Amino acid sequence: MSDEFDRDRLDAALAVVDDWPVDNVSAAVVGPEGLLAVRGDDARVYRLASVTKPIVAVAALLAIEEEAISLDDAAGPEGSTVRHLLAHASGLDFSDRGKVRAGPGERRIYSSAGFEVLADHIADATGIAFPDYLTEAVCEPLGMGSTVLEGSAGHGASASLADLVAFATELVTPRLLAPETLEEAVSEQFRGLDGVVPGYGMHKPCPWGLGFELREAKYPHWTGQHNSPATFGHFGQSGTLLWVEPEIDTALVVLTDRDFGDWAKPLWPELSDRVVDAATRRSRPEDSLGG
Repeated sequence: MSDEFDRDRLDAALAVVDDWPVDNVSAAVVGPEGLLAVRGDDARVYRLASVTKPIVAVAALLAIEEEAISLDDAAGPEGSTVRHLLAHASGLDFSDRGKVRAGPGERRIYSSAGFEVLADHIADATGIAFPDYLTEAVCEPLGMGSTVLEGSAGHGASASLADLVAFATELVTPRLLAPETLEEAVSEQFRGLDGVVPGYGMHKPCPWGLGFELREAKYPHWTGQHNSPATFGHFGQSGTLLWVEPEIDTALVVLTDRDFGDWAKPLWPELSDRVVDAATRRSRPEDSLGG
């Protein structure tokens, strides 16, 4: 199958964002070598909201590889570890670092506060302010020149589509991270915990990796019905999303300037299904036979 054919199908899949009820949208499909298709301004900087978390998680994973910290380090409430914080299993409240709502490993309580505690732990261990560590460990090596973390390590980053393309490429085919590190990060941690996906309600169970939400059998969900259970990623309340479909070595990044709400719930899965379908054809050379 020709690259032109690939790009035509992927471009057509992305074109639906032109009709979204948002002022600005930038979207891209990413493969092992980087950009496959793009829509909108790739240099415009958007608030990422909770799409910050996977970027912070990769910084934490690199700190673990460098042995500056470990997954078993005590961090957060009594009995909690770095692993608990990354997997939303520490028991910390969503936003209040001083409020503990459950014991470690008891429930999947989605917590931006937990990522703030994690960032402080990394800063204490390395002697480097966490925004600087993030820049040095992740952004500079990946060429993410517009990415800035201001405020919460759970939701305070801003970045361009071009930067998120570079980040998504790393998640499709890790070169900065060891492949086995990423494999662990997208494996379910504290198996079987129930929890809430913000905006989508309770899931029993609610699988999560190390900073990455795992699709598994969740429904309703912000990814599509054509995404496999192996899909991982994150979405943000600022109207942003990033998923990786490892079965077809493809990622989708979408950045908008309209906060997540009911408008997004039918449109995000529709786009995801279109992209998965187009990318699945891209990954099957036999589909090109017969034109």
